[in-house]
Amino acid sequence: MFTNHNKFKNWLLPVLFFVCSPTLVSAQKKETPLYKNPKTPVADRVKDLLGRMTIEEKVGQLSTLLGWEMYDKKGTTVVVSDKFKKAAEAQQIGMLWATLRADPWTQKTLETGLDPYKSALATNALQKYIIEHTRLQIPVFIAEECPHGHMAIGTTVFPTSIGQSSTWDPMLIQSMATAIAKEARLQGAHIGYGPVLDLAREPRWSRVEETYGEDQVLNSTMGVAMVKGFQGVNNMLNTGVNIISTLKHFTAYGAPEGGHNAGLINTGRRELITSYLPPFEATVKAGALSIMAAYNSVDGIPCSANPYLLDTLLHKQWGFKGFSVSDLGSIDGLVATQHVAADNTDAAAQAMNAGLDNDLGGQIFSAPLLAAVKDGRVSQQRIDEAVARLLTQKFEMGLFENPYVDPKAAQKFARNATNVALARKVAQESVILLKNESNALPLKKNIGSIAVIGPNADNIYNQLGDYTAPQDPKAIITVLKGIKAKLPSAKVNYVKGCAIRDTADVDIAAAVAAAQQSDVAVVVLGGSSARDFKTEYISTGAATVSQATTGVSDMESGEGFDRQSLDLMGKQLELLQAIVKTGKPVVLVFIGGRPLNLNWPSEHVPAIVSAWYPGQEGGHAIADVLFGDYNPAGRLPVSIPRSVGQLPVYYNYQNSSRHDYVEGPASPLYSFGYGLSFSSFKYSDLQAQLTEAEDLNLNVSVKVTNDSNRDGDEVVQLYLRDDVSSVVTPVEQLKAFKRVNIKAGETKTISFVLHKADLSLLNQQMQKVVEAGNFTIKVGAASQDIKLETKININKNYKL
Repeated sequence: MFTNHNKFKNWLLPVLFFVCSPTLVSAQKKETPLYKNPKTPVADRVKDLLGRMTIEEKVGQLSTLLGWEMYDKKGTTVVVSDKFKKAAEAQQIGMLWATLRADPWTQKTLETGLDPYKSALATNALQKYIIEHTRLQIPVFIAEECPHGHMAIGTTVFPTSIGQSSTWDPMLIQSMATAIAKEARLQGAHIGYGPVLDLAREPRWSRVEETYGEDQVLNSTMGVAMVKGFQGVNNMLNTGVNIISTLKHFTAYGAPEGGHNAGLINTGRRELITSYLPPFEATVKAGALSIMAAYNSVDGIPCSANPYLLDTLLHKQWGFKGFSVSDLGSIDGLVATQHVAADNTDAAAQAMNAGLDNDLGGQIFSAPLLAAVKDGRVSQQRIDEAVARLLTQKFEMGLFENPYVDPKAAQKFARNATNVALARKVAQESVILLKNESNALPLKKNIGSIAVIGPNADNIYNQLGDYTAPQDPKAIITVLKGIKAKLPSAKVNYVKGCAIRDTADVDIAAAVAAAQQSDVAVVVLGGSSARDFKTEYISTGAATVSQATTGVSDMESGEGFDRQSLDLMGKQLELLQAIVKTGKPVVLVFIGGRPLNLNWPSEHVPAIVSAWYPGQEGGHAIADVLFGDYNPAGRLPVSIPRSVGQLPVYYNYQNSSRHDYVEGPASPLYSFGYGLSFSSFKYSDLQAQLTEAEDLNLNVSVKVTNDSNRDGDEVVQLYLRDDVSSVVTPVEQLKAFKRVNIKAGETKTISFVLHKADLSLLNQQMQKVVEAGNFTIKVGAASQDIKLETKININKNYKL
C-alpha cells in the first residue's frame, strides 16, 4: 500500500508541475484565445480575432470563390480538391458560393454532382481542412442559391418566386422558406441567396420568374416572409436549421431599358425611394443579414460602388446589421462594362470605399484590394469594418463551436414526404384561373378520354424554372403524370405536337387526331427556362442566346434570355388553333416564366389556367384544379399586356394622360391582382374609420360573402388613391391584402389597419409626409375589379 502511494505521488508530481508551471499556464492560455471562447460576447470575440489577423487573412475573408470546384468525389466519400488546398493557402478564403450547385453551367450532373448525404460529407471535408491547415481556424461560409428550393441534387423544388407571390399567402411562403433553409443547412450551407426583390416592370426581361411581380407592397410582404423563414422569426442562426438570407438585387434591377438583363436603369430619385427600395427596406428591418449589389447603375452610379445605397441608406438610415456582397463579377464590371474604373485596383478601391463588403467571384477583393490597401486608397479601418460584419455572423451562427453537419440528417430530411406535400400546397395556391367561360372547369372525373397535348405537358425541366438542379425524373410530376394519376380509368391520349422554339420538331396532325379521339383536350403551352448542356454561358452564369431557328433548346426565359416580343414561340399558337378548330372542348394550361401574349386564347379558348413554373408537384396541383379537387384562388402579381407596344403596363402608374391606342386599348389583357374562382363572392358594408392621433391609424373593414354553393378562398385587396397631392402619385396603390377561406353561404368581416407610412408620400423637399386632404379607399378582387369605394379626409399634415 505504501509502495502504491509512492507510485501515485511519483506520477502526480509531474502533473502538478505541468499544471502549475507559469510557462505552461501561459501556453495553455494561448491555446484558447478569447475569440474561441463561446461564453465571450460576440463583439469582443470579433475584436480579439481581428487583432490577430494579418491583412492577407482579412482580405481573404472578403472573397467568395466558386465552390463547385473545391471538392472531388472519391468512391463513396468526398475530399477537398487541390484547387481548394491552393486557395486556402494562397487566398486565406472565407467563403464559397454554389459549392453544392449542379446544372449545365457548373457541369455537375446527377452522376458527377452530390446527393444530400455526400453534400454534407463535402462541406464537412472543407471545414475540416480549413480548421486543420490554417493558422486561425476560421470556418468558411458556404453560400447557396435558394430562391425556390436549395439548388442542389435531391432537394425539394417549389414554384418559382412569381408563382409563390401568386398565392398571396405570406404565411405559406414563410413555411416554404423554413423547409428550404433546413434542407440547405443540414447539408452544410449557411447562406441562402434569396429572396429576389426586384420589381418586374419589364416582362421582356429574362428574370421575371425570379421576382414577386410588379408591386412593392406584395414584394415586401413576400420578401419578409422569406427572410423570416430562412433566418427564423428572431434570427435564430445557431439552431442548425436556419440560414442567412441574401437579398437580391440591390437595386432597381428589374426594369432595364429594352429588357436587357443587367441593362441600363433610368429612374428618378423619388421613384427609386417610393417604388424600388421599399421591399429592401422592409426585409432589412425584418432582420435580413446579407444583401447583394445589382449589376446595373442607378443615375449613372454602379450599384456595386454606390455609397448612398451601400452605406448611407443601408447602415445609417435603415440600421442594417449584416454584410453586402457583389453580384458575380460585378466589381469587374466597373472596369469592363461600365468604364468607371481604370483597372482592377481602382475598382477594388471604389467598391470597398462605397461600403461593399464581399466580392462574389473573388477576383477583385484579392490581390487588387491588397494593392489598394498598401498604396493607401483603402483604409485598414474600412477593411476591419467589412471583415467584422462577416465574422460577426460566423460567431452568431456558432460555426467556431460546431462547423460540421450530420450527413444522415441531411439525407433523411431532404425532399421528405412533408416537404413534397408542402410543394404541392404552394403549387395549388399559385394556380391562377384566368378564364372559365360557361363553367368549362372543373372537368368531370368520369370522362372517358382526354387528350393531353403540348410541349410543356410532359417535360420535367420546362416546369421547374431557372436555378434548378438536375432531377430524378421519378420525383417530378408533370401535367401528363398528374392527369393520369387523377384519372386511372380514362384513356389519356398524349401528343407533344411541337417544341417551345424548335420549328422542326412539329407534329400538329397527330395532336389534332388525339383531340378528335378524345372528349376534351388539355393543351399545355408557354415557355421554358430549362438550360441544357449545349447552352453556352458567360462568366456570370447567364445563358447566351442561340439565334438558330431549328435544333435549338426550349429555353426562351431564364437569366440572359431576354425577349423582343412576348408572343408564344415556335409553332405553339398554330398548334392551339388547330386543336380549337376540332370543336372539342379545350383547356389551355400556361407554364412559363414571364407574361406571354394570350390575346388569341382569351378570345377563343373557354378555359385558361396559369401555373407559371409550378415546381416538382406542379402536375398534381394543376390536375387538382382541372378536376375540381382544389378551388383555385391564385392572383396575378404582374399585369399581362396585350402587346409589347404598351410597355410598361404596370397597374400603379403615376397620374398622367393614358388613353387607348389606334390598334387597341391601353389596359392590360389581365390586370394585376386578377384571378377567378369556382366560387363567387359579394362585397358589402365597407367601413373606414380614421383616428387622427400622432399615430394616424386608419381602420378599414369590409364584409365578404361566399354566395356560391362551394367553399373557396378570396384574396381581398385594399388600394389607396391620394386624390390631390403636392407631387404626382399613383392612380392607385395596393396597401394591404388578405387571402381568406370562406365557406359556401358564409360571410366574413375582413379588417385592415393602415398607418402613417401607408398614407405618406415624398413631398417636393423629399420629406416623407402625410398631406392633408381626401383619400379614396378602394376594396376589391383586383386592381381593375374594385367592388367598393369610400373617402376619408385628413385634416392636417403629418411628418414621419
